[in-house]
Amino acid sequence: MKRLSPTIGLAAFLILVAVPISVSAAQTSASGQASASASLRLEDIERIALEKNPTLAQAEAAIRSAQGRRRQAGAYPNPTISVTGDEISRGPVISGGEYGLIVQQDIVLGGKLGLNKRIAEQEIVKAEAQAEAQKLKVLNAVRALFYQALAVQRKLEVRTRLAALVQEAVVTSGQLRNVGQADLPDVLEIEIDQQNAELAVIGARNEQGQIWSQLAAATGDGSLAMQPLAGDLEQIPALDLKSVTETLLRDSPEVKAANADFGRAEFAVRRAQRQSIPDLQIQAGAHYNRERLEAGPRAIGRQGSFAVGVEIPLFNRNQGNVEAARGDLIRAQHEIERVQLSLRSRLAAAFRNYQDTRNIVERYRNEMLPRARRAYDLYLSGFRQMASAYPQALIAQRTLLQLQEDYDNALIGMWRRAVDIQSLLLEGGLSAPALGSDNSGVGIVNFELKEPS
Repeated sequence: MKRLSPTIGLAAFLILVAVPISVSAAQTSASGQASASASLRLEDIERIALEKNPTLAQAEAAIRSAQGRRRQAGAYPNPTISVTGDEISRGPVISGGEYGLIVQQDIVLGGKLGLNKRIAEQEIVKAEAQAEAQKLKVLNAVRALFYQALAVQRKLEVRTRLAALVQEAVVTSGQLRNVGQADLPDVLEIEIDQQNAELAVIGARNEQGQIWSQLAAATGDGSLAMQPLAGDLEQIPALDLKSVTETLLRDSPEVKAANADFGRAEFAVRRAQRQSIPDLQIQAGAHYNRERLEAGPRAIGRQGSFAVGVEIPLFNRNQGNVEAARGDLIRAQHEIERVQLSLRSRLAAAFRNYQDTRNIVERYRNEMLPRARRAYDLYLSGFRQMASAYPQALIAQRTLLQLQEDYDNALIGMWRRAVDIQSLLLEGGLSAPALGSDNSGVGIVNFELKEPS
């Protein structure tokens, strides 16, 4: 392989010396330079998302809806007022008719209204669990995108520095060729490097633009402008399987929602059993009778009436609804177990992926990158002493840069999985939050008070 002239070697030397410094500096300067007053921290992004993400307002509205249903479920039935007229006639003896006012009120017995409220209260508990789940989904989305944007910010810094150095080398190589100290293939090779470096910068900028658009959407603030981020991508979170399993099964909104469904189903069984207890129908009226039982000007005058009625549960004792409610209770009880087992299964897969990516990150950090850096240093030292060729040092340099990008991508994957676990395996920051109950057997309460349903 033909050796380069000392002068063209100097151009390559400028690239080879400066680039590794940029790579290593990028690891520490991403947080240092981004710590300026104009930079955004993860806490800032989270605050914006909690204030502006529309799904959180939807979840809060669902809680208010459940509270309204609870209030309505305990409302007493309204009285009925009727104006009556009877035996309206005109004759020589019996004439005039009867006019009056009747008030009817249903008296709900058996504690059915109280049970309606208890059932609706479980809907509030479930709506609150779903709102908590939506909050974790939003935080999960913005955290993952934040660390992805932080990694791309570092990638863009490195690629921009590399492109600038290659551009300087192109200018120097062109000048050397003009004076006959560089060959055309050498110039063409460095120009190819320039094109690749520029394409790499364009790709990183496009990727950064995409991530920032997604981050702005996840926060709910479409006007969120791209700006430097302050954060530590290198701080690997340490997660313990036993600890995260206990936290997941204790704090998961999915488990809380399943428990709320079970509590609702318990009260629904009691409510169905009480449905057969009849309500009282009470009527009371005041009348004025204008009839005359004999010839003369005097009418009968004021009269009163009352009636008390009760339905006899002879044929319909709500047996079918009681049995259906018991079936829903059994279903809700096993739903808790199903949700817990599902969480364990999902956590097992998520934690395995977290362990794999963490092992990759540590292997890159502790083994592969130091070796690549050492190999490059040795080739660079040989190049300085004219004992090794430029392509060997260039290959070592590219290997180091590629490992650095692979390392950053591994960091992104590790943070993605760690955030999933810390957010209790909830995803979908822009998905519509669950509204009400999604189980057919434990839906919204709407019991009929007058007749068994």
